Parts: sequence; structure tokens; C-alpha cells
Amino acid sequence: MTRRFLVRGRVQGVGFRWFVSRKAEELGIAGHAINLEDGSVEVVARGGEAALAELARLLQRGPRLAQVSSVDASDLPDDPAIVGFRTH
Repeated sequence: MTRRFLVRGRVQGVGFRWFVSRKAEELGIAGHAINLEDGSVEVVARGGEAALAELARLLQRGPRLAQVSSVDASDLPDDPAIVGFRTH
């Protein structure tokens, strides 16, 4: 499964992408986390249903300095070419 999460709030400049990368690797999830110009973070994640559900839960919390106001999720067509996890 591949899912896109759009995380809003105070999520840039607080280690959010590093947090996502570390948690994704722990969960065996591939994909990326990117800071967007509007101050949000886009996370594209590919993994099993349980792992993606856990990642969604973690995104709601974020790292200690983050203040997450919302997380919107949408399913994407599964893309087996997505391997590893990277941040931009």
C-alpha cells in the first residue's frame, strides 16, 4: 500500500522529517518526507496496512517540538519502485 500524508501545523524546523524517517525505518516503510512551501510536510509512505496505521498515529504526535494541527491521508496507486526512505 502507498499512502500520502499531508501534515500541517508547526512541523518545519523542529526535526519532523528526521522523526518521520527514523520511525518509517523502524516500521519497515519506504518513501519520503518533504517540506512544502506552505509550511506543511508531505509524507509518502509505502508499507503494510498495520505499519501505515502506526505511522499515521505517530504523525499525529510528531517529535517533541512539533505542534501538529492536522494530518490528511489519501491512498495512492501502489508503487513498488519506492524503496528506502529519504527526506528532502
